[in-house]
Amino acid sequence: MPIYRLTDDLIFPPVDGAEDGIVAVGGDLLPERLMIAYNAGIFPWYSEGEPIIWWSPDPRFVLFPERLHISKSMRRVLNSDELKVTFNQDFEGVISKCKKVPRSGQEGTWITDEMQLAYIRLYELGKAKSVEVWKDGELVGGMYGVHLGKVFCGESMFSLVSNASKLALIRFIQNFENSGGELFDCQVYSEHLLSMGAENIDRVAFLKYLESN
Repeated sequence: MPIYRLTDDLIFPPVDGAEDGIVAVGGDLLPERLMIAYNAGIFPWYSEGEPIIWWSPDPRFVLFPERLHISKSMRRVLNSDELKVTFNQDFEGVISKCKKVPRSGQEGTWITDEMQLAYIRLYELGKAKSVEVWKDGELVGGMYGVHLGKVFCGESMFSLVSNASKLALIRFIQNFENSGGELFDCQVYSEHLLSMGAENIDRVAFLKYLESN
């Protein structure tokens, strides 16, 4: 089955035709296209030198805020004042470190310069959010993503000290739930997020949450 190639028109094909999760290739990362994509359950994910690849995996890996699992060791971190958490105070710092901090078992980064600038634009438009973790005044952990009302699409996180990214995620989800959030989109499976309560749901169910926004 041929892969759908985007044009300048801000149109995506139906996600139920996605092959191995790939909906389309090409296009651009303008805010308008990105928001159309996210509201349709689609996100960009590609490497430097590749065309933009647009994904809508089935199943979808998500975390329901009320099912968030906090381990005993993390409860001790939450009760400590060693790390400080803020929201939307240094979006550019968070995405920059998500791009640069090495990850075990992963070569390079999927956050290209183009991608970085695109999400900074979304943040400036109030569509993207960040959470920061600080230690002694230094940014040591954080996460960013796209806010779609009752759904939040987590994009990337980083950690320079033990438990910093977990703390960012926990505090963000607690705050998100308290403000009426219903679903945190993790996009694709990871053991790290599985241990915190994330689970697979089918794409149709995920799209229903987006439609109810």
